[in-house]
Amino acid sequence: MVTGAPAPTSRGLAVRIFLAFALAYFFSALLRAVTATLAPAFSAELGLRAGDLGLLAGSYFLGFSLMQLPLGAALDRVGPKRVILGLTSLAVLGCVAFAMAKDLGALVASRALIGVGVAAGLMAPLTTFRLRFDTQAQLRANSWMLMSGSLGMVASTLPVQWLLPSWGWRGLFWAAGLCLLGAMLVIARVVPPDRRRPQGAVMTAPPLLRPPVAAAHGQAGGYSVVFGNRVFLRSAPIGFFNYGGLIAVQSLWAGPWLTRVAGWTAEQAAQGLFLINVCMLLAFMSWGALMPRIVRRGWTSDRLITLGLPLNLVVLAGIVGLPAPAGAAAWALWCVSMTCVSLSQPAVGQAFPPHLAGRALSAFNLVIFSGVFIIQWGIGLMVDVAVSWGWSVASSFRGAFALYGAACLLAYLWFVAGHRLLGPSRQPGA
Repeated sequence: MVTGAPAPTSRGLAVRIFLAFALAYFFSALLRAVTATLAPAFSAELGLRAGDLGLLAGSYFLGFSLMQLPLGAALDRVGPKRVILGLTSLAVLGCVAFAMAKDLGALVASRALIGVGVAAGLMAPLTTFRLRFDTQAQLRANSWMLMSGSLGMVASTLPVQWLLPSWGWRGLFWAAGLCLLGAMLVIARVVPPDRRRPQGAVMTAPPLLRPPVAAAHGQAGGYSVVFGNRVFLRSAPIGFFNYGGLIAVQSLWAGPWLTRVAGWTAEQAAQGLFLINVCMLLAFMSWGALMPRIVRRGWTSDRLITLGLPLNLVVLAGIVGLPAPAGAAAWALWCVSMTCVSLSQPAVGQAFPPHLAGRALSAFNLVIFSGVFIIQWGIGLMVDVAVSWGWSVASSFRGAFALYGAACLLAYLWFVAGHRLLGPSRQPGA
């Protein structure tokens, strides 16, 4: 019998595992966010409207989302190392296809393939951490993995803007493909082989971790257990709207807001995106450093999210409602105040025994990135519709974000009311 506690991993090995996965996730996040910086170039060269731009950026998240459920089963059955190596090879091919694409349809298809290829960029390391690290180390590694993603987003701003005149956006995607190939080689060399479960072995978790129906459904009923779990059900709306919207804004709409609402140049917008992503990097670095201490003092992820999200809603109301157009500092404050919602992801993972960790994390990732796709494309469509009604561009953006803010408020209220409606959720150390 295998218990829910991870087998000990030496500190040195843990650091090497983290750094190998972080390198791959850095380039995954760079590819995710680079459309915000390249939006003016795409719009100028291809004549894209806001809806087209949202579709192009969101196709990454569509491909990403479609992979999450099969990914979760593969992580649990095949192992995170083999899964991430196999999928990342598709991302390399996607980068090559994007660099060679000639029209919007080919760009959308190529970007969707990139999304499929990097689908395990975060889930493979989180599953590995769940299997090899203790609870506090999981929380720290999760936050610092997100920090490495923020570093990739930082690299997608000013550095990309500086290279764009000499390399062009096609050359940048050729380079991204080569970098992903290098990251694959590092993972193959550094990360230990996946642990295989002995045939016929039963994996169980301590009672505190095991959902009431887990024993009945076992391995085969993994997703029915996941989607019926109270922690998952409470967290799904904030994952879709709040967390998904954070990524949608950070990876696309912050850039067009700065150029089309605030009237900044492309260079100024790149500097603004740099500021936003540096702030996000520092926020996730701080979460990683502070989480073990916060947990020891009895603070839970529920409490942190419950107290943190109202500030985020107030900031968004100010961005939408104040007469002066918000700049990068306001959007940076909004993004940083939203980072508390990232604590919902490890909380969901810890609500399940190790043999369901991959499916639980991937199912929640499906919720998040489905939200990214819908919100990223939906904001663009709402802007286009409002403009067709005769609204100004600035008013169209404000109206789209006002509707998005209302959805975030409803998701937050569901999260707060979930204890009463669904019953208390038991989360060890989260």
